[in-house]
Amino acid sequence: MVIKEFWDGRYSAPEYAYGVDPNEYFKQQLDKLPLGKILLPAEGEGRNAVYAALQGWEVYAFDWSIEAKKKADALAELNKVSIQYQVGDWSSLHYDKEQFDVIGLTYAHFTTESISAVHQKLIQYLRKGGVLIFEAFSKQHIEYNSKDKGAGGPKNPDMLFALEEIASDFKDFEIIELVEQVIDLKEGPYHNGKGAVIRFTGIKK
Repeated sequence: MVIKEFWDGRYSAPEYAYGVDPNEYFKQQLDKLPLGKILLPAEGEGRNAVYAALQGWEVYAFDWSIEAKKKADALAELNKVSIQYQVGDWSSLHYDKEQFDVIGLTYAHFTTESISAVHQKLIQYLRKGGVLIFEAFSKQHIEYNSKDKGAGGPKNPDMLFALEEIASDFKDFEIIELVEQVIDLKEGPYHNGKGAVIRFTGIKK
């Protein structure tokens, strides 16, 4: 699979592609919540997983890149924490319904035909009253990464998000926050510069 090979190539480099510090929005929202079980899809090299584990969360994560898992495991070992990290596509992984207290989706830009399907599958794994934390590039980001390649993000606008799409995919959530913002990205070598993002935090009804 071409996309898998792309990510294996990116994550096989010695440096951490998006740094080792947690995503700022994810950290900000997670710090408000009581400890429990958290699922981190498309977790990459483990920066959010390790942060959550350091705070005392029971952490589950997955990504389809074996190279990402290697980096995540190394980061977890360095920080003396444990994370349960699987390698596989979202459709091949199985968790229990309502198993998790929190799901964190950070720049999880799945292939265009599966974005909403992924969201619907993941919602099943979140308990009622559980929290979803989301940050990803908006459709306006094309304007920014066309000027500055360091900002990163998909070049295909169909893989980017709009506010109304997030509101629709998570319509059965109480919205705590749903905003589109331009932020300064400082996340490793591949997220640097201005970027247009959507931030969403919601509680499953």
